[in-house]
Amino acid sequence: MNKEVVEENKGMIKSQITFKERLWVVIPVVLLVGLISTLVYNHHAEFSWNGFVGGFDQEFLIFFCIGVFAQLVDGTLGMGYGATSTSFLLAYGIPPAISSTGVHVAEMFTTGASAISHHRFGNINKKLVRHLLIPGILGSITGAYLLSDVISGDAIKPFIAVYMIALAVIIIRKAMQKNIIKKKTKRLNILASFGGFMDSVGGGGWGPIVTSTLLGRGRNPRYTIGSVNAAEFAVSFASGITFMIFGGIQGWQVIIGLILGGVIAAPIAALLVNKIKRKPMMILVGILIIILSLRTLSKLL
Repeated sequence: MNKEVVEENKGMIKSQITFKERLWVVIPVVLLVGLISTLVYNHHAEFSWNGFVGGFDQEFLIFFCIGVFAQLVDGTLGMGYGATSTSFLLAYGIPPAISSTGVHVAEMFTTGASAISHHRFGNINKKLVRHLLIPGILGSITGAYLLSDVISGDAIKPFIAVYMIALAVIIIRKAMQKNIIKKKTKRLNILASFGGFMDSVGGGGWGPIVTSTLLGRGRNPRYTIGSVNAAEFAVSFASGITFMIFGGIQGWQVIIGLILGGVIAAPIAALLVNKIKRKPMMILVGILIIILSLRTLSKLL
Protein backbone atom coordinates (compact mmCIF):
# COMPACT_ATOMS: atom_id res chain seq x y z
CA MET A 1 0.00 0.00 0.00
CA ASN A 2 2.81 2.41 0.95
CA LYS A 3 4.57 1.56 -2.30
CA GLU A 4 1.45 2.46 -4.28
CA VAL A 5 1.17 5.79 -2.44
CA VAL A 6 4.83 6.57 -3.16
CA GLU A 7 4.39 5.77 -6.85
CA GLU A 8 1.25 7.90 -7.00
CA ASN A 9 3.06 10.84 -5.38
CA LYS A 10 5.93 10.47 -7.84
CA GLY A 11 3.44 10.53 -10.69
CA MET A 12 1.79 13.70 -9.38
CA ILE A 13 5.16 15.44 -8.93
CA LYS A 14 6.20 14.41 -12.43
CA SER A 15 2.95 15.72 -13.93
CA GLN A 16 3.36 19.03 -12.07
CA ILE A 17 6.92 19.40 -13.37
CA THR A 18 5.76 18.57 -16.89
CA PHE A 19 2.97 21.17 -16.62
CA LYS A 20 5.39 23.84 -15.43
CA GLU A 21 7.79 22.99 -18.26
CA ARG A 22 5.01 23.29 -20.80
CA LEU A 23 4.08 26.75 -19.52
CA TRP A 24 7.45 28.05 -20.77
CA VAL A 25 6.21 27.27 -24.29
CA VAL A 26 2.44 27.64 -23.88
CA ILE A 27 2.50 31.20 -22.47
CA PRO A 28 4.56 32.74 -25.32
CA VAL A 29 2.48 30.87 -27.91
CA VAL A 30 -0.84 32.02 -26.40
CA LEU A 31 0.35 35.63 -26.17
CA LEU A 32 1.62 35.63 -29.75
CA VAL A 33 -1.59 34.05 -31.10
CA GLY A 34 -3.60 36.65 -29.19
CA LEU A 35 -1.41 39.43 -30.60
CA ILE A 36 -1.77 38.15 -34.18
CA SER A 37 -5.55 37.87 -33.78
CA THR A 38 -5.76 41.42 -32.40
CA LEU A 39 -3.60 42.87 -35.19
CA VAL A 40 -5.59 41.08 -37.89
CA TYR A 41 -8.91 42.18 -36.36
CA ASN A 42 -7.86 45.82 -35.97
CA HIS A 43 -5.85 46.25 -39.18
CA HIS A 44 -7.32 43.82 -41.73
CA ALA A 45 -8.71 46.74 -43.74
CA GLU A 46 -5.14 47.91 -44.47
CA PHE A 47 -4.36 44.70 -46.40
CA SER A 48 -5.41 43.20 -49.70
CA TRP A 49 -4.22 39.93 -51.23
CA ASN A 50 -2.70 41.69 -54.26
CA GLY A 51 -1.01 44.25 -52.06
CA PHE A 52 0.31 41.54 -49.73
CA VAL A 53 1.77 39.47 -52.61
CA GLY A 54 3.13 42.59 -54.28
CA GLY A 55 4.90 43.50 -51.07
CA PHE A 56 7.35 40.62 -51.48
CA ASP A 57 9.82 42.62 -53.55
CA GLN A 58 13.46 43.63 -53.24
CA GLU A 59 12.75 45.94 -50.30
CA PHE A 60 10.97 43.16 -48.43
CA LEU A 61 14.00 40.90 -48.99
CA ILE A 62 16.24 43.57 -47.48
CA PHE A 63 14.03 43.87 -44.39
CA PHE A 64 13.95 40.06 -44.14
CA CYS A 65 17.78 39.88 -44.24
CA ILE A 66 18.02 42.61 -41.60
CA GLY A 67 15.68 40.56 -39.40
CA VAL A 68 17.78 37.41 -39.86
CA PHE A 69 21.08 39.15 -39.09
CA ALA A 70 19.75 41.11 -36.11
CA GLN A 71 18.26 37.98 -34.54
CA LEU A 72 21.46 35.96 -35.08
CA VAL A 73 23.38 38.71 -33.28
CA ASP A 74 20.85 38.94 -30.46
CA GLY A 75 20.29 35.20 -30.07
CA THR A 76 23.96 34.23 -29.98
CA LEU A 77 25.39 37.24 -28.10
CA GLY A 78 22.35 38.10 -25.99
CA MET A 79 22.08 41.68 -27.23
CA GLY A 80 21.94 43.99 -30.20
CA TYR A 81 18.63 43.27 -31.96
CA GLY A 82 17.17 46.75 -31.53
CA ALA A 83 20.42 48.60 -32.14
CA THR A 84 21.40 46.45 -35.13
CA SER A 85 18.03 46.45 -36.91
CA THR A 86 17.35 50.14 -36.22
CA SER A 87 20.82 51.14 -37.50
CA PHE A 88 20.30 49.22 -40.75
CA LEU A 89 16.77 50.56 -41.26
CA LEU A 90 17.83 54.17 -40.72
CA ALA A 91 20.82 53.70 -43.03
CA TYR A 92 18.46 52.34 -45.70
CA GLY A 93 16.33 55.46 -45.43
CA ILE A 94 13.39 54.29 -43.33
CA PRO A 95 12.01 57.18 -41.21
CA PRO A 96 12.81 56.96 -37.46
CA ALA A 97 9.16 56.68 -36.43
CA ILE A 98 8.50 53.73 -38.74
CA SER A 99 11.83 52.12 -37.78
CA SER A 100 11.05 52.35 -34.07
CA THR A 101 7.52 50.99 -34.47
CA GLY A 102 8.65 48.19 -36.77
CA VAL A 103 11.45 47.05 -34.47
CA HIS A 104 9.33 47.07 -31.32
CA VAL A 105 6.41 45.20 -32.88
CA ALA A 106 8.75 42.70 -34.58
CA GLU A 107 10.60 42.10 -31.31
CA MET A 108 7.39 40.89 -29.73
CA PHE A 109 7.47 37.95 -32.16
CA THR A 110 11.22 37.38 -32.47
CA THR A 111 11.84 37.37 -28.72
CA GLY A 112 8.96 34.90 -28.30
CA ALA A 113 10.52 32.57 -30.87
CA SER A 114 13.92 33.08 -29.25
CA ALA A 115 12.60 32.26 -25.76
CA ILE A 116 10.96 29.04 -26.99
CA SER A 117 14.13 28.06 -28.87
CA HIS A 118 16.41 28.67 -25.88
CA HIS A 119 14.05 26.61 -23.71
CA ARG A 120 14.13 23.82 -26.27
CA PHE A 121 17.94 23.71 -26.18
CA GLY A 122 18.13 23.94 -22.37
CA ASN A 123 19.77 27.38 -22.24
CA ILE A 124 17.53 28.88 -19.55
CA ASN A 125 18.16 29.42 -15.84
CA LYS A 126 14.58 29.75 -14.63
CA LYS A 127 15.51 31.32 -11.30
CA LEU A 128 17.39 34.09 -13.11
CA VAL A 129 14.42 34.66 -15.46
CA ARG A 130 12.06 35.04 -12.49
CA HIS A 131 14.34 37.66 -10.93
CA LEU A 132 14.49 39.67 -14.17
CA LEU A 133 10.87 39.34 -15.32
CA ILE A 134 8.66 41.67 -13.24
CA PRO A 135 11.19 44.51 -12.74
CA GLY A 136 12.05 44.41 -16.45
CA ILE A 137 8.39 44.64 -17.46
CA LEU A 138 7.72 47.55 -15.09
CA GLY A 139 10.79 49.38 -16.33
CA SER A 140 9.87 48.88 -19.99
CA ILE A 141 6.28 50.08 -19.53
CA THR A 142 7.48 53.15 -17.64
CA GLY A 143 10.06 53.95 -20.33
CA ALA A 144 7.60 53.49 -23.19
CA TYR A 145 5.02 55.72 -21.51
CA LEU A 146 7.51 58.49 -20.71
CA LEU A 147 8.97 58.39 -24.23
CA SER A 148 5.47 58.75 -25.66
CA ASP A 149 4.50 61.81 -23.58
CA VAL A 150 7.38 63.27 -21.55
CA ILE A 151 11.01 62.83 -22.64
CA SER A 152 13.10 62.45 -25.79
CA GLY A 153 15.11 59.25 -26.19
CA ASP A 154 17.83 61.09 -28.13
CA ALA A 155 18.63 63.23 -25.09
CA ILE A 156 19.86 60.30 -23.00
CA LYS A 157 21.46 58.18 -25.73
CA PRO A 158 24.99 59.63 -25.17
CA PHE A 159 24.91 58.52 -21.53
CA ILE A 160 23.85 54.99 -22.52
CA ALA A 161 26.59 54.79 -25.14
CA VAL A 162 29.33 55.88 -22.72
CA TYR A 163 28.12 53.43 -20.09
CA MET A 164 28.11 50.56 -22.57
CA ILE A 165 31.62 51.35 -23.86
CA ALA A 166 32.98 51.28 -20.30
CA LEU A 167 31.16 48.02 -19.63
CA ALA A 168 32.46 46.52 -22.87
CA VAL A 169 36.06 47.27 -21.90
CA ILE A 170 35.53 45.48 -18.59
CA ILE A 171 34.03 42.44 -20.33
CA ILE A 172 36.90 42.19 -22.84
CA ARG A 173 39.46 42.52 -20.02
CA LYS A 174 37.75 39.76 -18.08
CA ALA A 175 37.64 37.57 -21.18
CA MET A 176 41.42 37.91 -21.50
CA GLN A 177 41.93 36.71 -17.94
CA LYS A 178 42.68 33.02 -17.49
CA ASN A 179 40.45 32.67 -14.47
CA ILE A 180 37.33 34.80 -14.15
CA ILE A 181 36.17 35.07 -10.56
CA LYS A 182 32.42 34.63 -10.38
CA LYS A 183 30.75 37.31 -8.28
CA LYS A 184 27.18 37.35 -7.10
CA THR A 185 25.12 39.97 -8.90
CA LYS A 186 23.26 41.98 -6.30
CA ARG A 187 20.05 43.89 -6.88
CA LEU A 188 18.98 42.08 -10.02
CA ASN A 189 15.63 43.86 -9.77
CA ILE A 190 17.30 47.28 -10.17
CA LEU A 191 19.41 46.02 -13.08
CA ALA A 192 16.33 44.59 -14.84
CA SER A 193 14.26 47.74 -14.23
CA PHE A 194 17.03 49.93 -15.61
CA GLY A 195 17.55 47.64 -18.61
CA GLY A 196 13.83 47.55 -19.42
CA PHE A 197 13.52 51.31 -19.03
CA MET A 198 16.50 52.11 -21.26
CA ASP A 199 15.38 49.56 -23.85
CA SER A 200 12.08 51.38 -24.27
CA VAL A 201 13.46 54.90 -24.08
CA GLY A 202 16.64 54.41 -26.12
CA GLY A 203 15.32 51.96 -28.73
CA GLY A 204 17.54 49.17 -27.39
CA GLY A 205 19.55 48.35 -24.32
CA TRP A 206 18.01 45.37 -22.54
CA GLY A 207 20.70 43.01 -23.83
CA PRO A 208 23.70 45.36 -23.67
CA ILE A 209 22.85 46.49 -20.13
CA VAL A 210 21.59 43.26 -18.53
CA THR A 211 23.61 40.62 -20.43
CA SER A 212 26.82 42.66 -20.28
CA THR A 213 26.55 43.17 -16.54
CA LEU A 214 25.84 39.49 -15.85
CA LEU A 215 28.65 38.27 -18.15
CA GLY A 216 31.00 40.80 -16.57
CA ARG A 217 30.22 39.18 -13.23
CA GLY A 218 31.47 35.84 -14.51
CA ARG A 219 28.13 34.14 -15.23
CA ASN A 220 27.98 31.31 -17.74
CA PRO A 221 27.36 32.85 -21.22
CA ARG A 222 25.05 30.05 -22.40
CA TYR A 223 22.58 30.30 -19.51
CA THR A 224 22.93 34.06 -19.18
CA ILE A 225 22.10 34.69 -22.84
CA GLY A 226 19.27 32.14 -22.85
CA SER A 227 17.73 33.51 -19.66
CA VAL A 228 18.04 37.18 -20.64
CA ASN A 229 16.50 36.38 -24.04
CA ALA A 230 13.62 34.54 -22.36
CA ALA A 231 12.92 37.48 -20.04
CA GLU A 232 13.27 39.86 -23.00
CA PHE A 233 10.11 38.41 -24.53
CA ALA A 234 8.01 39.70 -21.65
CA VAL A 235 9.87 43.03 -21.63
CA SER A 236 9.45 43.51 -25.39
CA PHE A 237 5.80 42.46 -25.25
CA ALA A 238 5.07 44.99 -22.51
CA SER A 239 6.85 47.87 -24.26
CA GLY A 240 5.45 46.89 -27.67
CA ILE A 241 1.87 46.96 -26.39
CA THR A 242 2.52 50.33 -24.75
CA PHE A 243 3.95 51.79 -27.97
CA MET A 244 1.03 50.40 -29.98
CA ILE A 245 -1.48 52.02 -27.62
CA PHE A 246 0.16 55.46 -27.77
CA GLY A 247 1.69 55.54 -31.25
CA GLY A 248 -0.21 53.12 -33.48
CA ILE A 249 1.41 50.93 -36.14
CA GLN A 250 3.13 52.00 -39.37
CA GLY A 251 5.34 50.30 -41.95
CA TRP A 252 3.82 46.83 -42.31
CA GLN A 253 6.36 45.70 -44.94
CA VAL A 254 9.19 46.49 -42.51
CA ILE A 255 7.41 44.72 -39.65
CA ILE A 256 6.60 41.54 -41.58
CA GLY A 257 10.12 41.34 -43.04
CA LEU A 258 11.72 41.69 -39.60
CA ILE A 259 9.32 39.18 -38.04
CA LEU A 260 9.82 36.45 -40.64
CA GLY A 261 13.60 36.90 -40.69
CA GLY A 262 13.84 36.92 -36.90
CA VAL A 263 11.56 33.93 -36.33
CA ILE A 264 13.51 31.82 -38.84
CA ALA A 265 16.86 32.81 -37.34
CA ALA A 266 15.83 32.34 -33.67
CA PRO A 267 16.30 28.54 -33.41
CA ILE A 268 19.58 28.75 -35.37
CA ALA A 269 20.89 31.38 -32.95
CA ALA A 270 19.80 29.35 -29.92
CA LEU A 271 21.65 26.33 -31.29
CA LEU A 272 24.82 28.35 -31.95
CA VAL A 273 24.98 29.42 -28.29
CA ASN A 274 26.00 25.85 -27.41
CA LYS A 275 28.73 25.85 -30.06
CA ILE A 276 30.51 29.07 -29.11
CA LYS A 277 33.17 29.04 -26.38
CA ARG A 278 33.14 31.44 -23.45
CA LYS A 279 36.25 33.54 -24.26
CA PRO A 280 35.51 34.41 -27.92
CA MET A 281 31.86 34.99 -27.07
CA MET A 282 32.71 37.56 -24.40
CA ILE A 283 35.19 39.29 -26.72
CA LEU A 284 32.57 39.45 -29.48
CA VAL A 285 30.04 40.85 -27.03
CA GLY A 286 32.48 43.57 -25.97
CA ILE A 287 33.46 44.49 -29.53
CA LEU A 288 29.83 44.59 -30.62
CA ILE A 289 28.89 46.95 -27.79
CA ILE A 290 31.82 49.27 -28.57
CA ILE A 291 31.00 49.40 -32.30
CA LEU A 292 27.30 50.08 -31.74
CA SER A 293 27.99 52.64 -29.02
CA LEU A 294 30.61 54.51 -31.09
CA ARG A 295 28.14 54.53 -33.97
CA THR A 296 25.53 56.08 -31.70
CA LEU A 297 27.97 58.71 -30.43
CA SER A 298 29.19 59.58 -33.93
CA LYS A 299 25.62 60.22 -35.09
CA LEU A 300 24.90 62.41 -32.08
CA LEU A 301 28.15 64.39 -32.46
